[in-house]
Amino acid sequence: MTQERKLTIRKVFFLLTAAAFLVVPMCCPALRSHAPGIAVVTGVIFAAIIGNPFAAATAKLISPLLGAAIVGMGCGMNLITVLQAGADGIVYTFIGISVGIGLGIWVGKRLGLAHDTMYLISIGTSICGGSAIAAAAPVLRAKAHDIAIASATVFTLNALALLIFPVIGHALGMSQVQFGYWSALAIHDTSSVVGATLQYGPLALETGTTVKLARALWIIPVTLLLSWFITAKQPGRKRKLQVKVPWFIPGFLLAAMLVTWLPAIAPVGGGLKSLSQYVMVLTLFLVGANLSREKLHELGLKPVLHGLILWIVLATTWGAVIHYGLVTPAN
Repeated sequence: MTQERKLTIRKVFFLLTAAAFLVVPMCCPALRSHAPGIAVVTGVIFAAIIGNPFAAATAKLISPLLGAAIVGMGCGMNLITVLQAGADGIVYTFIGISVGIGLGIWVGKRLGLAHDTMYLISIGTSICGGSAIAAAAPVLRAKAHDIAIASATVFTLNALALLIFPVIGHALGMSQVQFGYWSALAIHDTSSVVGATLQYGPLALETGTTVKLARALWIIPVTLLLSWFITAKQPGRKRKLQVKVPWFIPGFLLAAMLVTWLPAIAPVGGGLKSLSQYVMVLTLFLVGANLSREKLHELGLKPVLHGLILWIVLATTWGAVIHYGLVTPAN
């Protein structure tokens, strides 16, 4: 069999698998709660064993698909509920982000990590994964290698969180609201928060998505602080405020606003919300398929250890305070 024919077969197999993760959850309700975790694992296995034949294309697709899915979820949510959940979680997100970045810098310096890698992993872990790294990288003028290492570290931990958080949540007897808060405060990336809470239940999904997006808004003050204080220490650079907000956050709020203020379109909004959940499962497969062996090889021990320490400390702390009622999410 020629190499060209083998590549064609891989491409067809990949497309059929991706299509299955979009269609099967629509047709088989019993599989929906398990689909996000299966999608990520399948994607990782595909990338590791067969190889992703569309790696460049899927890497570009993940961000817009994720954004579209989040906006679609906003189409089925009440704006007042969204704002209330965001307001209830703002103090917790501030505490978590402050502790996460502070601990990340402290641990990173003791591990001897490169300056930019340390900041990117700390910010990505504390705020919202890849989106925060993408926002902070141009402010720091980070090199492509540092961005790749930070992104791969955070992404690998996100994939693990999506699989193990629902198991731990059930073992601890967390309610859906509790699990939604825990996921939003302890998991880095929005896609993994949505994937984990999607497996736990509809109320967990709504709570987790809303609080997570409120957490993601902290990209704005953090990148402003970076551009004003940290980059000013670099020779030849003037202080300049820079900020980049993920487009799906205002899109999510706008969608919720339209459905809330125009009740006549609520049935359409509900349909779009359901469709967005299937798109999210497809996106999670693509996310897993982009974790190649090459990306894992380039990580190195210190960046992984840095991200792992932050992740364990934050996840354990938030899990404990929520489980034991020290933090009481609003129902």
